[in-house]
Amino acid sequence: MEIRFATADDWPGIWPFLREIVSAGETYTWPRDVDEARARQMWLVPPPGRTVVAVDPDGTVLGSAKLTPNQLGPGDHVANASFMVAGRAAGRGIGRALGMSVLDLARADGYRAMQFNAVVASNTRAVGLWRSLGFEVVGRIPAGFHHPSEGYVDLLVMYQRL
Repeated sequence: MEIRFATADDWPGIWPFLREIVSAGETYTWPRDVDEARARQMWLVPPPGRTVVAVDPDGTVLGSAKLTPNQLGPGDHVANASFMVAGRAAGRGIGRALGMSVLDLARADGYRAMQFNAVVASNTRAVGLWRSLGFEVVGRIPAGFHHPSEGYVDLLVMYQRL
C-alpha cells in the first residue's frame, strides 16, 4: 500500500466509498444525500488543505484523508482531518496508516495540534483508533448526532498536541 497526495484522477475511486459512508449516516455529519459535485468540493480541498489516498499497488483507492486548518486566522495552527476507508478494505490497517501519515504531514506543515470536532461516540472503532494514536477526548456534545438506528448520540471533540 502507498499513501500519496490525491489527484483529480483519484476521485472516481474515492466517490463510491465516500457516498456509501456518508449515505449510511452513521459516522459523518454531512448531508446523507450529498451529491457528487458537492462531495468532491468538500473532500478534494484546496491549499493549504491537502487530500491523500491510500492505494494498492494496482492503483485501487482503499481509503482517503483530508487535512485542513481547523480554524482560520489566529486558529490556523491547529489542524483538522477527516478519514474514510472503503468497506472492502476495512480491517487491513488502512485507517491507522492514514492517521499516522496525516499526523506526520501535519507536523511537517508546522501545525501545533490536531483537533477532531465531531467524532461520533458510537463509532467505537474510530474512537479507539484515535485514542491509540494519542488523541484524547477534550469535549462532548450531548446528543449532537442523530444516528439512523441508535437515535441521538454524543459527538466527541478529540485533540492531540503535535
